Amino acid sequence: MPQHNPVNFDADWLRPQWRLPGVHSLMTTRHGGFSAAPFDSMNLRDGLGDDAAAVAQNQARLLNLVGAPMVLLNQVHGARVVRLTAADAAPGAPRHDADACVTTEPGVACGIQVADCLPVLLAAPGAVAAAHAGWRGLASGVLEATLASLCSASACEPDQVEVWLGPCIGPQRFEVGADVVQALAGDPRTTQQASEAALQASRFVPLKAGKWLADLPGLARDRLSACGVTAVSGGAWCTASDASRFFSFRRDGVTGRMVAAIWLGH
Repeated sequence: MPQHNPVNFDADWLRPQWRLPGVHSLMTTRHGGFSAAPFDSMNLRDGLGDDAAAVAQNQARLLNLVGAPMVLLNQVHGARVVRLTAADAAPGAPRHDADACVTTEPGVACGIQVADCLPVLLAAPGAVAAAHAGWRGLASGVLEATLASLCSASACEPDQVEVWLGPCIGPQRFEVGADVVQALAGDPRTTQQASEAALQASRFVPLKAGKWLADLPGLARDRLSACGVTAVSGGAWCTASDASRFFSFRRDGVTGRMVAAIWLGH
């Protein structure tokens, strides 16, 4: 198995910056782990065909850096949001079938696994959240549901929330059919029935007959803006275009998973 410098293994990982005090977060890349190709090297999800011992080492390395127990979800491409407590992070606790999580408890990390879908981290005074936002999740309203749950937990308004969009398949690589355009912006055959804002902002660019290029981060920004969120950063990385740095399921088929995590410090 590949071995990496324990001092510099996370130098390539992403570190979102927050104005709110006490908020910590990170997102892994494919660097810094022990897995062999095609999962090289920081694959954090088991059950994909990777060596179980390597995955366990990768997970232990991440948790050691976070310094807090992490809760991951059985992601189902929906809009269910769960409120996490320390009990959810206890050894042996069952995973929730959900695509977003919120916590107000310091020392409990909300984690999302991705390899093309958009990871979204959110912070509010005294609360944090993480959401898994592929196109199905966006169409189901996962961001709106996560924002509502976070604002309820924090007793704040959307304009007090900070949001970071992580790496996902980018607008030059995310080829979609009419079903996706219809789910996210109305009937693509009829401009009047489509979302004029999405079309005017070039969130869907015609590619060829029956195909469009979709801007997943742009669609997320539009939905957050419509809810009153004004502080949104990130969303500039394309997983499918950067094979040296990111896992991409659409590009490779058999590949690993990265994790985006956010937590409150003690």
